[in-house]
Amino acid sequence: MSDRSPYIQQQARHQFDEARRKAFIAGIFDVLLRQPSDMLSLEEVRARLKVRGQRYLGHQTVPVDRIIGSEGRYLDFDRRFLPRSGKLKERWAEINALSLQLVNLPPVDLYKIGDVYFVRDGNHRVSVARQRGQQEIDAVVTELLTDVPLAPEDSVRDLLLKEEYSDFLEWTELHLLRPDQLIEFSEPGGYLDLVRHINGHRYFMGLQQQREITREEAVADWYDSVYLPMVHAIRRHRLLEHFPGRTEADLYRWIAEHRWSVLQRTGSDPGPEGAVSDYLDQHRRAHPLETLQGAFHGLLEQLGIERA
Repeated sequence: MSDRSPYIQQQARHQFDEARRKAFIAGIFDVLLRQPSDMLSLEEVRARLKVRGQRYLGHQTVPVDRIIGSEGRYLDFDRRFLPRSGKLKERWAEINALSLQLVNLPPVDLYKIGDVYFVRDGNHRVSVARQRGQQEIDAVVTELLTDVPLAPEDSVRDLLLKEEYSDFLEWTELHLLRPDQLIEFSEPGGYLDLVRHINGHRYFMGLQQQREITREEAVADWYDSVYLPMVHAIRRHRLLEHFPGRTEADLYRWIAEHRWSVLQRTGSDPGPEGAVSDYLDQHRRAHPLETLQGAFHGLLEQLGIERA
């Protein structure tokens, strides 16, 4: 940075110190709010999700807040791309000084998976861009093709669920049978239950039709005649409003168990509509922690710290 003016050097270093302060405060709030602070590792994503190919997308303008991971520097920055170590100061300040002087920096090199991006080269440039409030960044993009989408809010814990989802799709091929499907759980174990549901459905289909039912037939029929009707009833009753943080698949799983218990107890199947209505009457609940979390998020905004 010797060719920079003393003022530019001072500003660049000061802004690094400010970024480190934000990283420290954000880490505290992440612990209090029990929300992720680590960025995703591309190596871990590749290990857990089945990448079936890649394609070169070329030069693009990418939203900075959709860059949530890195190929090799995921320990150096937090989820907001704030620097976690003072060792990054020289390189970070050098990039920032160039940015302050409005120098056109080369595009970053990114991998795209679903709606999010991982840095192949250019972690410091992304960090500086986010710290300066830059909305977009020039990038050269290569897309990795998977059957399970990733979203900007996904955490390391979410990645474990995505791995289960990937295994479920590999076994059922539901993504090929019903391309519009999207089944997401908020906790582990849900996809294994769905496999049990499909196997049970296949057994009863075989009894009714007096023939061997293929797995593909069972999967498609379960999705069309069991899963979707329940999900449509869940939407009509707006159940997600009563269970914040949960998904339609979560509610399907619980209500399916409730429906079976009603059938066993009464000898009569309440059907999707009856099961959803009865479950809502018995299990609706409030979540008082939402107000406290809202207050924390408001304080983060006042301090100028982005939510992960």
